[in-house]
Amino acid sequence: MSEDGAISRSVLAEQVKDLLLQDILSGRYPPHSRIVETRVAREVGTSQAPVREALRGLEALGVVEILPFRGARVRRPDVRELQEAYVVRAELESLGARLGIPRMTEADLADLEALHETMQRAAETGDRHAVAIHDAAFHARLLALAGNNTLMRVWRSLEPYSRTYITLVSPGADAQWTADLHPRILAAVRQRDTEGVVAALREHFDEASAHLAAGWIQDPAGAVRRPRAAAG
Repeated sequence: MSEDGAISRSVLAEQVKDLLLQDILSGRYPPHSRIVETRVAREVGTSQAPVREALRGLEALGVVEILPFRGARVRRPDVRELQEAYVVRAELESLGARLGIPRMTEADLADLEALHETMQRAAETGDRHAVAIHDAAFHARLLALAGNNTLMRVWRSLEPYSRTYITLVSPGADAQWTADLHPRILAAVRQRDTEGVVAALREHFDEASAHLAAGWIQDPAGAVRRPRAAAG
């Protein structure tokens, strides 16, 4: 294969990976579901090679697992993985706030306020998936203030664990509770209080981690379920 051909296939594989990731995060491919190479190739109109490469990329992110003779399936992260992702996100977003808040413009603030308002409207209708999408968009926009592409790339590698996976794995999650974690962050942002934003972010992730631990346990089969005391 020519060098140009190899580059084209790599670009195509990246596009397929992005499409599959969105399908996973939207719930089209829920945890434990199989992703069939031939079917995906047919849907996107390509050969199996870019699909196979895309799946390897998703495996590297921890989103799918590829099993010998069984193909690829969507991984279900356990509670510990999700909590570990919260710890790392808290550090990344704290760094982003320290870099970004001093350079924030009025337009940046307006974007964050609009995203927060949209998240709250979604919460009022009980749309957990929409809340998760706007939650991620709010945090991504806040992190983008830093203007640091490396920081953003590392943060995005955690997105499957810190966005809709939570809503898929935790079907009892409360959309309003999730949305209501964010006003404290936005209030500190409005004041351009860098350390206040950092403190609000850390509190946000501490509360989310504690809520997850209190509401869900890991059973021996590896599935996440409600504890009996919380069942209703």
